[in-house]
Amino acid sequence: MTTAPGQAPVAEHGTRHPLDPDPVRTTKARAVFALGLIAALTGLFIGGLVPATVALQLARQARREAYASGGFLTGAAWLRRGERLAWAGLVLAAVSLVAVVVIAVVRLAEAPFGHDYPANVD
Repeated sequence: MTTAPGQAPVAEHGTRHPLDPDPVRTTKARAVFALGLIAALTGLFIGGLVPATVALQLARQARREAYASGGFLTGAAWLRRGERLAWAGLVLAAVSLVAVVVIAVVRLAEAPFGHDYPANVD
């Protein structure tokens, strides 16, 4: 059996059902990205905890909705970027909290302990 040279036949995609919705980007993807960006920018000031938490919760909801939609909700790249930024904001907040605790412990260790009596008191 031989085949003729040339292009292989391309399988035609089935026509879409007229009642199928058009694929659209989920609105939560943009919100997750914006909140993740805010979290990353304010993470060092510990203000990034709230937007990062909200972004991660919204990302979870958006992924569930996208899965349930059967591919008609898009925006997975925006969700990934927003989640990465939110995690970066959480890490920055954790680093700054650890730094504050270490600085506080070092200053507390350097502080004099007890009463400082004059030299003529036993």
